[in-house]
Amino acid sequence: MGPLSQSLGMGVEVALAVLQRQGQWLLQLRDDIPGIIAPGCWGLFGGHLDPGETPVQALRRELWEEIRLRVDTVEPWYRSEGQERIRHVFRADLQVPLEQLQLLEGQDFCLAWPQQLTSGRCTSQRLGESRGLAPSLEEALLHYRSELKATTR
Repeated sequence: MGPLSQSLGMGVEVALAVLQRQGQWLLQLRDDIPGIIAPGCWGLFGGHLDPGETPVQALRRELWEEIRLRVDTVEPWYRSEGQERIRHVFRADLQVPLEQLQLLEGQDFCLAWPQQLTSGRCTSQRLGESRGLAPSLEEALLHYRSELKATTR
C-alpha cells in the first residue's frame, strides 16, 4: 500500500503468522530500532504487504526473508482493522526444527506456550532478559483465549 492510501486514512496492511509446533508458538524478538513497530518486543513473524501482493503472498515472502522458512499450507485465522493497521493473521504448522531456521530479522526467536505469555512478557535466552509483547501478539493471544472459552462451554 503506497503513501497515497495511507494519507487517505487507510491502514497499512500486514500479514502475520502464528507458527505452531505441538501447541507452542514461534515468536520473534523484534529489533531495538527506533521508528519500527513495537521495537524490542516479542511478536509474530510477518510484515507489510507490498503493492499487488495478497496477504498469503506477503506472508510467504516475509517468512522467507526473516527466517528462511517456506510454508505450503497456511490457514487464515482472523483479520482485524484498526486506524493505522489492517492485520491478516494466519496459522501454520512449524514443520522444521528451530536449528534449520536462520534468524535474519530480529534479535532472537523462541517457542512459547500461549499460556506462558499471560504475564505480558517473555524471556530471551540470547539476551538473558525479559521483554514485553507487541500489540499484534497480544491481539492474537486474545483471539486464542476467546476460542478456548468458546470450546470449553
